[in-house]
Amino acid sequence: MSKQLYTLEFPVRCSPSILFEFLSTPAGLGEWFADKVDERDNIFYFGWNGAFEKAEVMEIEQDKYIRYHWLTAPKEEYFEFRIEKSEITNQTILIIKDFAEKKEIKDQSMLWDYQVKELFHRLGN
Repeated sequence: MSKQLYTLEFPVRCSPSILFEFLSTPAGLGEWFADKVDERDNIFYFGWNGAFEKAEVMEIEQDKYIRYHWLTAPKEEYFEFRIEKSEITNQTILIIKDFAEKKEIKDQSMLWDYQVKELFHRLGN
């Protein structure tokens, strides 16, 4: 069964450049996304409970978005952090795109909600 792309949006009270640091650097990601994060040669090593997963950076545009690909996942799957500004409210919006089995999207979304709450805590939101 193939996984489906799903998208989540979260309004954030901080500048795109500060948010981007938390989404694209080992130090920033280590604050909220994983227990330990290292990066070598465009490969990020994410550690949880002593186990590591590797992801490569597929695309990046400073203060706009970063797209990662888990090395164990099919080539077409990725997870992405995108930063946009609402034209109406001028608020910064974090958009997360990820893949999951249809029946797992709700659980995966709840996991992202939890992770993003941790990010907001670190950002002082």
